[in-house]
Amino acid sequence: MPMRFKGFRRQTPITDASHALYNRVVEQARRPAFYTTCGVPDTLDGRFDMIVLHAFLLFHRLKLDHPRSADLSQSVFDLMFADMDRSLREMGAGDLGVGKKVKTMVRACYGRIAAYEAGLADDDASLTEALRRNLYGTVAEPRPSEMAAMVGYVRDEAAHLARQGSDDLLAGRLVFGPPPGSTENGASAPDARRGGHGPRLSPFLS
Repeated sequence: MPMRFKGFRRQTPITDASHALYNRVVEQARRPAFYTTCGVPDTLDGRFDMIVLHAFLLFHRLKLDHPRSADLSQSVFDLMFADMDRSLREMGAGDLGVGKKVKTMVRACYGRIAAYEAGLADDDASLTEALRRNLYGTVAEPRPSEMAAMVGYVRDEAAHLARQGSDDLLAGRLVFGPPPGSTENGASAPDARRGGHGPRLSPFLS
């Protein structure tokens, strides 16, 4: 994976779009059905993994528009970890502890994205194992039915995002489908060019 965390950036049209896309990633990752229906632990680790999974789906889609989308992908990646850094500090972690934690999270993100990419390209057994080791990594005995639901969701969302227009995504407009077992609508984004970032959503705090 070529992206490397580069910290904060000046506000530009690209960062406008990245804020809109990242907010949608966090909003979708925080939907209750993932935790109540799909068995994802509602913990800091579980919430981190849900954000990484949806960021992976976004990055996987943006790769289809490479190199046009390269700067936007990097901007979303930088924003994600800058926001996690800020959120950990808001939770009371010390400066030295936060820096080490964020570096560990960045490495974990690389590994998860590689695992999900390989699993998505392979069969359901491979994707199930990638989810078991990562999304359900802190669960002693994940339920096969819950993992199967998430496997179907990841494949459906990858196909759903592939159908979304490049210009919409590059403008910060992103639509996810509903979580497994939920009738609620997916998360969608306003046009970033209209300044529609919406309120900041904490990746970890309710």
